[in-house]
Amino acid sequence: MSEVCGAIHLNPPGAVKPQCLGIAMFDVDTRIIDIDGGAQLYGGEQGEIVTRCPTLFSGYWNNPQATFEALVELDGRLFLRTGDIGSFDCEGYLFMAERLKRMINVSGYKVWPSEVENMLYQHPAIQEACVIAGRATDGRETVKALVVRKSSALEPLDAERLMSWSRQQMAAYKIPRLIEFVDALPKSATGKIQWRELQNLENQQ
Repeated sequence: MSEVCGAIHLNPPGAVKPQCLGIAMFDVDTRIIDIDGGAQLYGGEQGEIVTRCPTLFSGYWNNPQATFEALVELDGRLFLRTGDIGSFDCEGYLFMAERLKRMINVSGYKVWPSEVENMLYQHPAIQEACVIAGRATDGRETVKALVVRKSSALEPLDAERLMSWSRQQMAAYKIPRLIEFVDALPKSATGKIQWRELQNLENQQ
């Protein structure tokens, strides 16, 4: 991140953990805070990743409001709010779970798209899936899933069948209430699904 001017976590050689940001480098203080109240979380609880280090920036040029929003004070010191959701394991390894901006607020319940996507990928007829925030008929946020069906699926898949299956797999507030079947999902040059592009298109509707 440019705000910290370099790397702050690494996977130590010989003790690498997959899909992990690693452990904090020397003189780096990274913590997890509650996304609502800002209180520090412990014991593997998931929240927003905040960090400070000797090279932490002092603020954005001529933008005090952005600086205020990017920093949080803990124990009398300023930490950078990364906008990432994560947690520490018992050995101090940091795992990132989601981007805070992706969170869907369903009637006050927090839904993390990656969690719902992981569940959808367990369906035998789903090739790919991307979960974004949609709008229910009453204007409130709800879960929307864009799904690519497997051509080799033994049984046909429609929205009703998928919602029925979802009721058995996840909490009611996480179930995709809006389902759109597509031929393909937009991807980056590295093959990563472009959820921002899909979210922006949804917001324009």
